Amino acid sequence: MDLKEAQSEPRESMDYDVVIVGAGPAGLAAAIRLKQLDETISVVVVEKGAEVGAHILSGAVIDPVGLDALLPDWRQDEARPLTTEVSEDIFYFLTEPNGIRLPNFGMPKLMNNHGNFVGSLGLVAKYLAGRAEALGVEIYPGFAAAELLFNEDGSVAGVATGDMGIARDGTVSERFTRGMELRGRYTLLGEGARGSLSKIAIRKFGLDEGREPQKYGIGLKEIWQVKPEKFHKGRVQHSFGWPLDNGTGGGSFLYHFDDNLVTVGFVVHLNYTNPTLSPFDEFQRFKTHPLIRDLFDGAKRLSYGSRAITEGGFQSVPKLTFPGGALIGCAAGFVNVPRIKGSHNAILSGMQAAEHLAPALAAGRSYDEVVEIETGWRDSAIGRDLKPVRNVKPLWSKYGTLLGIGLGGIDMWLNQLFGWSPFGTLKHGKPDYATLKPLSEVKPIVYPRPDGKISFDKLSSVFLSSTNHEEDQPAHLKLTDPSIPIDKNLPVYGEPARLYCPAGVYEVVYKDAEAKTEPRFVINAQNCVHCKTCDIKDPAQNITWMVPEGGGGPGYSNM
Repeated sequence: MDLKEAQSEPRESMDYDVVIVGAGPAGLAAAIRLKQLDETISVVVVEKGAEVGAHILSGAVIDPVGLDALLPDWRQDEARPLTTEVSEDIFYFLTEPNGIRLPNFGMPKLMNNHGNFVGSLGLVAKYLAGRAEALGVEIYPGFAAAELLFNEDGSVAGVATGDMGIARDGTVSERFTRGMELRGRYTLLGEGARGSLSKIAIRKFGLDEGREPQKYGIGLKEIWQVKPEKFHKGRVQHSFGWPLDNGTGGGSFLYHFDDNLVTVGFVVHLNYTNPTLSPFDEFQRFKTHPLIRDLFDGAKRLSYGSRAITEGGFQSVPKLTFPGGALIGCAAGFVNVPRIKGSHNAILSGMQAAEHLAPALAAGRSYDEVVEIETGWRDSAIGRDLKPVRNVKPLWSKYGTLLGIGLGGIDMWLNQLFGWSPFGTLKHGKPDYATLKPLSEVKPIVYPRPDGKISFDKLSSVFLSSTNHEEDQPAHLKLTDPSIPIDKNLPVYGEPARLYCPAGVYEVVYKDAEAKTEPRFVINAQNCVHCKTCDIKDPAQNITWMVPEGGGGPGYSNM
């Protein structure tokens, strides 16, 4: 049987009231809230990770406002996923040899982390999944939602999971299994930043019309076990400045939690201009700073991962609703950039969607547009969280780190004290893929070799992410035009995919490496940690990230 014939076979179908894509905080909060409102509502959550939490990665300092609203008893639960409360806030501006500690009293109140928790968002997701299943929610990890289903009138009718067992050459292997259709009266897309089905919905229904382009960052993270004498439970430390130059946005975080565990992370805004910049290598370089390096002396690196972050904020949130469903969580872009937090808004957005879907279902409605989800969020806690910080990202992008952050701080203070901004609501300008300069206009960045103690290479890091994909499957990273990487991106930009990818997925290989003759573009899809950076930053918009077989990808356990 050839592939076309195999895929002509009908798929099995299951019907639900609500289908949710993504077992992250937004999707699970929506599922729980629907069941809290009406236990008879049938809800299914489909998750591409091999288990709930396997693809979840965040800093994470978590504002508990969402959990408190969804599950008021979570703090008394012996199985609670968060136990380390923030005890200390530290802010630094780093120069190459030194650092300046910034006074806490100068920070706007919203930047205060006291009352928040340090922990693993993956463990939060696992906890929410357990609470959801106890209410009767069906959760299917290991099944990637690969296709949106549509009714004849164009409304969304649910999703189909991907076929399993398609060989690398596109033929049908012995393990071929047809995907399943999960049909729902309403479908919620909670895939996180740059979700593949969310992209389709945004394009088909024009959800981004009249909105600023979504902006992104790439977040890289490691967890280390440090010496007890260097551990300060509940300490939260942020920095900006070195190793990034003044024109490149980003910063770092160091969070102490649980028993001698420290999360170290680095964020690079994806509107950077130098095509020779490598976010991964900037991260490794950051750890060698004199104020940082000592923390990792004698420590053990336990895990690594990377993920794109939505950074557009208030003015970049697309229209949330479409016929038959809605976007929730980071699929909609509800991250508060200066706070480096989004999970609280993800939970709140899932709850809000559920609170409008439940009465629609009770009224017998199906497949229509529940516009209340769209019209209500700006006046909700989410809108009140995002609006005061709406100008921080565009000010940083326009004026650089030093002046931009200073102006952003003033703007946040004015919003906090008077509910007013002298800037109004600023625009973001170019999308991230359009910001790179040609090689001829930049000074190439040369990175030091990793020492294997504090700094590391990409492949040894990917090993720690427990990333795995079925090898005999088509690459889930698709090139619209296979000639572009070598014919256009290489001569103009040096093919930046080999540098912005944090997992060594993309390579330019030469027949004669010394003479650099006959270059070939190679995609090592097996290494992919699903960060989606290539889908965002490729200057030709030639790379499309699609879901691989369900269960493939990273296997984060505590990220």
